[in-house]
Amino acid sequence: MFVSFEGLDGSGKTTQAKRLARRLQGEGREVVSTREPGGTPLGERLRELLLGGADVSPWAEAALFAAARAELVERVIGPALERGADVVCDRYIDSSLAYQGIARGLGIDAVLDLNLATVEGLLPDRTFLLLVEPREALRRCGRKLDRIERQGAEFLAEVDTAYRQLAERFPERIVALEGNRPPDEIASLVHEELRQRS
Repeated sequence: MFVSFEGLDGSGKTTQAKRLARRLQGEGREVVSTREPGGTPLGERLRELLLGGADVSPWAEAALFAAARAELVERVIGPALERGADVVCDRYIDSSLAYQGIARGLGIDAVLDLNLATVEGLLPDRTFLLLVEPREALRRCGRKLDRIERQGAEFLAEVDTAYRQLAERFPERIVALEGNRPPDEIASLVHEELRQRS
């Protein structure tokens, strides 16, 4: 099983990814937890560049995220799935579709085509999208803002709208959940959704 979590930083996606991984491990399953960008030596270097560096043009940004993703699938996600492990990923392709495809105006289909080529068509079995208002997400992040978050509430509002569009476009895979619910309640909804699938 391959599960990803999406949403604005501050939405609670990282918390829920960790909770799901612990729950699956508690059931005796092998679980590989990873994040994007990152999860490999190359991915972590690209993460520093993308989130901590200076301005990057939209297509360069999309290509660098895709490169980190390709490496993660080749080195971590693919081998884990091949040996029967579950993979829980904090962000995946939908981040690029929302941030670069829609909010940066590159186009969903163009960014999707780029990414599907780099990951050989691998998509999650389920993607949980945690929705919170952009200003609330910024408040939760506090002062630790990366390069993308520093673009402000207006840009994050565009990303929020983009994520909601993706949930409508890919309802067979993306499950949208209100991120303002208590974490235990969200975790239960995630578990129930996955239980129904298995």
